[in-house]
Amino acid sequence: IGGSALTDSSLEVPEGSETRQEIPIIVPGRNLIFLSYALGYAEVLQASHIYIGVNAVDYSGYPDCREEFIKLFQQVADYTASAGKLKGKIKIETPLLDLAKKDIVRLGKELNAPLQLTTSCYNGAKAACGICDSCVLRLKGFSEAGIADPILYMDK
Repeated sequence: IGGSALTDSSLEVPEGSETRQEIPIIVPGRNLIFLSYALGYAEVLQASHIYIGVNAVDYSGYPDCREEFIKLFQQVADYTASAGKLKGKIKIETPLLDLAKKDIVRLGKELNAPLQLTTSCYNGAKAACGICDSCVLRLKGFSEAGIADPILYMDK
């Protein structure tokens, strides 16, 4: 697809800025793509809900992580699913949308989520880099939650 720091090695992965004014190039339309596939699959399964972990709090800035985007996609889901057996009844759920990163970490711990199996790093290595935007936000969230991050990080 290209045009993304995650899919084009000629582009640098953004590093650690919580105050950036512009939206970094990560994967344009990523959540639109995920939700489109999920909607098609939900119709096949006759599922009534699709859950997506978008988050608009702290530093996000991505248009497809905002409530407005989800509301617009819900309209698309209602329209496209209306011809199917569910008659437009597939609900897009965003339980993390308005939570701070520390609250997401606390919720994960409370629910016994396997946090050791998660990663946020944009660099895609076995050990997280600890310096990309996503790692910085993750580390801050764990720190503010008072919980040790259980994943492996590269030595800095």
